[in-house]
Amino acid sequence: MRLAIVGPTFPFKGGVAQHTTAMAHRLQAAGHTVRIETWRQQYPTFLYPGIQKLDEPELPVFEPTSATLDWYRPDGWRRVGRALACSQDAVIFVVVTPLQLLSYEVMARACRRAGVHTVAVCHNVLPHEHKPWDRVLTARFLGLVDGVVVHSRREQEVARALTSRPIELAALPYFLPPLERVAGREGRKDSLLFLGFVRSYKGLDVLLQALAEAKAKPSLVVAGESWVDDRRLRARVQQLGLEQQVALELRYMPMDEIPDLLAATDALALPYLHGTGSQYPRLAHTFGVPSIVSDTGDLADQVRDGVDGLVCPPGDPAALAAAIDRLYQPGMLERLSMNARPPDPDAEWRDYVAVVVRAANRASGPG
Repeated sequence: MRLAIVGPTFPFKGGVAQHTTAMAHRLQAAGHTVRIETWRQQYPTFLYPGIQKLDEPELPVFEPTSATLDWYRPDGWRRVGRALACSQDAVIFVVVTPLQLLSYEVMARACRRAGVHTVAVCHNVLPHEHKPWDRVLTARFLGLVDGVVVHSRREQEVARALTSRPIELAALPYFLPPLERVAGREGRKDSLLFLGFVRSYKGLDVLLQALAEAKAKPSLVVAGESWVDDRRLRARVQQLGLEQQVALELRYMPMDEIPDLLAATDALALPYLHGTGSQYPRLAHTFGVPSIVSDTGDLADQVRDGVDGLVCPPGDPAALAAAIDRLYQPGMLERLSMNARPPDPDAEWRDYVAVVVRAANRASGPG
């Protein structure tokens, strides 16, 4: 099948761009003819507080990739849409933000007029902090495609409330690049790690409150680019009396620095208030590191409570404090670390590719 993927890839950074790249490689390895249509500029700079692009790729770059789309050029959306309609059997749209749905709608309509199948692969059906118009834009776009793929049961429910199109559930496969363990991982570190973009929905405020309430007193490293008010965050750390306990490394963490971070921690702390998909629990398992996660999105699907990690309710500092104390009970950390096993990316991708291809093959007729 001739497949085009419309979404971010290198030089854009972050998990969605990595997933797009890995998906293209896996679809190609499965025998399909694949190309990526990506962006020169995804959205206005003022909406994105950090650096958007990387100098060096974190995964093997996929070819062919064409970077001709701009958020402010509808003529480019129409041109790419016509080209896809003339050359592809199916088009996969990588859905991350409603900011891109108007451009996707233009391209999807061109494909539907030509009888080219379309599928939306949704990392976020709706944004984590969504506005009322986001539902309208998302519902309109999902109503155009032939199939929808989501990564968690919660997202499946959100999508069902917005469209009558067929919705496939596919567990997000592990797509991060291979990383080597750092020697000296063994032994208690008395340290936790919060990793990734610092955004309100990820619950760092809850983690700081829990750290102040817990009887155990591990240190905490916050490692990731900040999308919140850094001054307010530092003031909160000071207010809770955690200045000696919390280290803030508020910058984008390239993949080659992550092994050292994981080698220096007892557990990854992912106290998301709500969420969709994350690679971090399985990344931690690759290094024999357990995670403390909230029961939201697909986080709890990756962690077996009391076996290879701990699960607690989202938005509950007292429950999270209890989980931190539980981690440091005699023998618990050792047991969780021993059971933290690396994922099997090949098996996960076989299942995922099968779902995406099935969705891409489904036709609902022009409209």
